Amino acid sequence: MKGRRKTDPFLLEIFKNAFDTIAEEMSLTIIRTAYSQIVRDSLDFSTALCDASGRTIAQGVCTPMHLGSFYDALQTMSCKIGDDVHPDDVLIMNDPYAAAGQHLPDIYVVRPIFYENILRGWATTLAHHSDVGGIVAGSNALGAHEIWQEGLRIPVLKLVDRGRRNNTLWDIIAINVRTPDLVLGDLQAQMAAGATGARAMVRLFERYGAHTVLQAIADLNDYARELAEAEIGDLPDGVYHFTDHIDGIGENPEPIILKVRVEIKGSRVLVDWDGSSAQVAGGVNSTFPFTKACAYAALRSVMKTEVPNCHGFTEVMEVRAPEGTVVRPVSPAPCGARGITGYRMIDCLFGALSQAAPDRVTADGSGGSTLPTIAGVHGGRQFVFCETAMGTWGASLVNDGLDGGPHIGANQSNVPIEMIEQAYPIRIDHYGFVADTGGAGRRRGGLAIRRDYRLLAETATLNVRSDKRAYPPHGLFGGCQGKPSMNRLISGDNVIVLPVLLKEPVLMKKRDLFSHEMSSGGGYGPATEREPERVLEDCRLGKVSMEGARRDYAVVLIESEADIMIDVDATQQLRHLRSLAAANEEIPSGKGGKEEIDFVFFADGRANDDD
Repeated sequence: MKGRRKTDPFLLEIFKNAFDTIAEEMSLTIIRTAYSQIVRDSLDFSTALCDASGRTIAQGVCTPMHLGSFYDALQTMSCKIGDDVHPDDVLIMNDPYAAAGQHLPDIYVVRPIFYENILRGWATTLAHHSDVGGIVAGSNALGAHEIWQEGLRIPVLKLVDRGRRNNTLWDIIAINVRTPDLVLGDLQAQMAAGATGARAMVRLFERYGAHTVLQAIADLNDYARELAEAEIGDLPDGVYHFTDHIDGIGENPEPIILKVRVEIKGSRVLVDWDGSSAQVAGGVNSTFPFTKACAYAALRSVMKTEVPNCHGFTEVMEVRAPEGTVVRPVSPAPCGARGITGYRMIDCLFGALSQAAPDRVTADGSGGSTLPTIAGVHGGRQFVFCETAMGTWGASLVNDGLDGGPHIGANQSNVPIEMIEQAYPIRIDHYGFVADTGGAGRRRGGLAIRRDYRLLAETATLNVRSDKRAYPPHGLFGGCQGKPSMNRLISGDNVIVLPVLLKEPVLMKKRDLFSHEMSSGGGYGPATEREPERVLEDCRLGKVSMEGARRDYAVVLIESEADIMIDVDATQQLRHLRSLAAANEEIPSGKGGKEEIDFVFFADGRANDDD
């Protein structure tokens, strides 16, 4: 019966925290033992505890876009292996079509949890590996036409069988990747995390008994579902639509449409992607488990209650997508760069949810990570540098956009400059915020980030996954859009503007500079409603220039020898004139047109409205 659980509520809270702690301990094990920067420093990995049927019990605080897809992957894995699972086995898989994976660089390493010789659950890890082969270093081939071009496909296999390493499989992996030391090292880090999780769960079983622990897992899922039902029930019933775009691939990109319909009815929600673009001959197609995970992440983020991150909360949500679309491709569609589509799906869902819960979502942000990959040979060794560089958030009802934070879909981190320069023949010439880029609004969007990479090796190839140039981040409720992204390759005096999504890698020579400026966050509410004191503070911090304050916020600032101050009279006058101009745009005249008022603005912000 709803609300009636067999586990004492105090004990259930203890179990919830115990499960969360184990999942976090798995994450820490990977951070401490991983070899590659994209796993160890960018934190592009995830951990989870699952029950014997594959339902998530707890998640490490890593990548939400990964975590919601664990259930589908484990369901597929269980069907493939049947009863052929034993203590000390370790399973591996990555294929989107044969193993319900996400894309080939994301490799699942899964360890069964046995207690009293019975399968009780799974300690599950997923990590983005530095390379899995394919036609592009880093295995993020935007121009791939089919999945075979993207790298090594791994169906459900045993990496370790009853404690014995499958050396044949290890050798196959090693010879098919460009960075075998990093890949094999990260696989061992995942195995260590799985062993950590399995040991900790066995200790719980030993302390409380299998019946008590399994009952707590069932009750926790019920509790999460009930909380999610209450949260969805608090939202107004209705059907909410939103359309967003990915710029497209290559020099002459064709926009890729993402169209969502969100229907809220009682305590249930339907997310339907009908109307989205057909799958494309490029790596941006999103596998259906990943599409579902993005919907779960977006909806979970608007819930105010501390809903446990277990399978139960997903049971109130249904996700639909037509087969053969960019959000549910069929084999052999490539999907190596599906991350950009995942970020955009969450942004699109926020656009729809802003109509139902305007106080719970932000305006559009930088659109998730830019993924630059610079690869070549230096000192006689192959190197593949890649990172998930995160940007900024859009503004919300009460807060300015977060400057320099990860997208809600991926709790990842920018690699510190010193660690890049120590490990690769790359120098970071510039890393910082760009003034006057945050979308203007009552609450300002977060600033764009610029990061410049200078090559120190003789030659290398550059591949880039970015977005939001043709379709910059949108604002909400009168807020202005953010600034678009930009990619530049600078070789001597020659400056080449690169597409947001490179169809093929480009050549870099020694001393060449790749300069990337991420898009910024959109604003929330009209800019002329922003408090002048906030604009002044932004100017003092270097986030907004004096010219930008006047242009974007109608705030006139004056500079003295000691400080910057607000010219209160000039600001009031300028805002009054702006409001008259705005009203004139909205109110038709009696002649069937619009009344015209001519304004001449002076350099100090004063205006003359004489005819």
